[in-house]
Amino acid sequence: MRILFDESMPAPLAADLTSHSVRTVVQCGWGGTNNGQLLKLAAQSFDVLFTADRNIQYQQNLNTLPVAVVVLTTPDGLLSSFRQLVPKILATLPTLAPRTLIELQL
Repeated sequence: MRILFDESMPAPLAADLTSHSVRTVVQCGWGGTNNGQLLKLAAQSFDVLFTADRNIQYQQNLNTLPVAVVVLTTPDGLLSSFRQLVPKILATLPTLAPRTLIELQL
């Protein structure tokens, strides 16, 4: 699966998702892009956007999402906490429907 990490995601987490192609917003040259525009850009090359921004679901019209969105929620935003979500991430990706938003919590 082609995954895009937004700027709120720790880039080293990509190493834990080795069976997937992961790029960051910064690697794509899209740093600082607002969520609406970022979702449109992501839809052109990616299957899913990963974010830690819990507000994205309130800022965007979920009925018109151009790409699947996974919101990862941890109590502290530390890489070690995100890594604890990897089993949930790997279990969720094969069942993830396009143009949906789900939240995975630690």
